[in-house]
Amino acid sequence: MLTALVTFALVSTITPGPNNLMLMASGANFGFGRTVPHMSGILAGVLVMFVLVGIGLSQVFDAWPASFQALKVISVLYLLFLAWKIATAAGPGEGAAAGGKPLTFIQAALFQWVNPKVWVVALTAITVYSPLHDAEAVIVVALVFGMVTLPSVTIWTLMGQQLASLLTNNLRLRIFNYIMGALLVGSLYPVLLSWLD
Repeated sequence: MLTALVTFALVSTITPGPNNLMLMASGANFGFGRTVPHMSGILAGVLVMFVLVGIGLSQVFDAWPASFQALKVISVLYLLFLAWKIATAAGPGEGAAAGGKPLTFIQAALFQWVNPKVWVVALTAITVYSPLHDAEAVIVVALVFGMVTLPSVTIWTLMGQQLASLLTNNLRLRIFNYIMGALLVGSLYPVLLSWLD
């Protein structure tokens, strides 16, 4: 069971999604060091969310399905806003003048609550690996995801930082930011498809 949980956690945290795409863009635009609070916020947000989902939030959605649909709408709108912010981020050397800055710890932690991928993964993990919602199993699921999230967010941020050497002029960085914004919008397709069912 633990091997299956670790495998699920690895696949779900290392694959592209809103967190990873935003980290890659932040690593490219601001570097690894300035992105550490963003990375730490994701880790903390994921841990808190998994515990709270495990101890009862999933049952709220079961009782009131419309609340989950409302959360999806809010999530999509916020992610579209973030995609626009990434696509229109300042070029090299313009960051401070244009007010460009990476997400803070608190912003990244709170972002998990409107990240559709994290909601789906948390609900799935708790349902499959802690079906009785007992505290011990919930904590194990949360800790496994925490341990796997750390290397995943590090890899995506480092990939972005490595790309920064190719993004040495405004045009290339703007193209990269447009692509990252478009990919973030594209990451919403599972949510949009679920609305068509």
